[in-house]
Amino acid sequence: MNRIVVYDQPNFEGLSKEFTCDVPDLHELDFGDCISSLKVIGQPWVAYKLSKFEEDGVVFEEGDYAEIDNSNKISSLRLVHHDLSDPQITLYEHPNYEGQSKVVKEETNLTYGYFNDRVSSHVVQRGVWLLYKHPDRGGWYHIAWPGERIHDYKTELNFDDSVSHLQPLKPGRPIITAKLLWDKKQVEAEKDVLIDEIVGTNCTEYEQAFTTNSTREYTATVFQSFHFSNTTSIKLGFSFQVTLGCANVFIVEKGKCESTTTKEKVEVLMPAKIPPCTELSIQVIKKETTTFVPVELTICQNGKERKENAEYRCVSGRTISTRYTMKPISAAPEASQAKPQA
Repeated sequence: MNRIVVYDQPNFEGLSKEFTCDVPDLHELDFGDCISSLKVIGQPWVAYKLSKFEEDGVVFEEGDYAEIDNSNKISSLRLVHHDLSDPQITLYEHPNYEGQSKVVKEETNLTYGYFNDRVSSHVVQRGVWLLYKHPDRGGWYHIAWPGERIHDYKTELNFDDSVSHLQPLKPGRPIITAKLLWDKKQVEAEKDVLIDEIVGTNCTEYEQAFTTNSTREYTATVFQSFHFSNTTSIKLGFSFQVTLGCANVFIVEKGKCESTTTKEKVEVLMPAKIPPCTELSIQVIKKETTTFVPVELTICQNGKERKENAEYRCVSGRTISTRYTMKPISAAPEASQAKPQA
């Protein structure tokens, strides 16, 4: 849910209120001109010094603001409910959308190009933009809303030939729900991997105790990975949880590392004795199973919901077992003279 939590003291202390929609006048709610810190969840908010969203606004994108610059000077709050996923603005060199033009779709420092301090009009196709007077987000900025058409900066903004930096507002983090379609699970491969072999030989005519440890521990591995579709809207760096079971939660982070490996120790019991004139071979086997499970992603952002397909892949080597092989051997020459030890 898109919301803002405001506090009358810095560092999120003191009295607080939470809002999920526009607040034209905070004084009517006994919270005017007192906000000193705030938290934004989801879409950005614009804070205004005057009620009814008048005068210049200050934008707060998703995050925690322990102390704000315009402390105690906020009288109204406005939620940015517009679609911010694909921003675009067209800048024009002269008033009335004439002269050279430049289409911008991402944050841009105009001082690095040929269009710095040359903008006199603009049209916003999509998204909400901040137009700064100085480079590196410096100085006063104008908030440009979707569909806005400013035909002359000089008469409408007092901003002629002054734009040096542009920044589109970022949308709030989406809420992602991952549904694993276990009924469509596919097992791609199964194979046995030999991880240990122990051989014990009893050349006597008497049963002998096994000379190695009666139990051993081995490491079982589970390799998990998550694969998005080629057309996914999930951005790099975004992370979310995938619940695989009651106590099994897989953390997915797009682009950084979409896999994880866990290790578990498994105890294997060995035979305690070897029969007379017998060679005992013990093979410790790990069964590796590769499984694919389709995933349905539900992405909720700014009141809109969309579906995407993904895939969960697991290579599990948790199952460890033993195989025993016994074959007769000849007794040692001195075996007939040997007596069993106590």
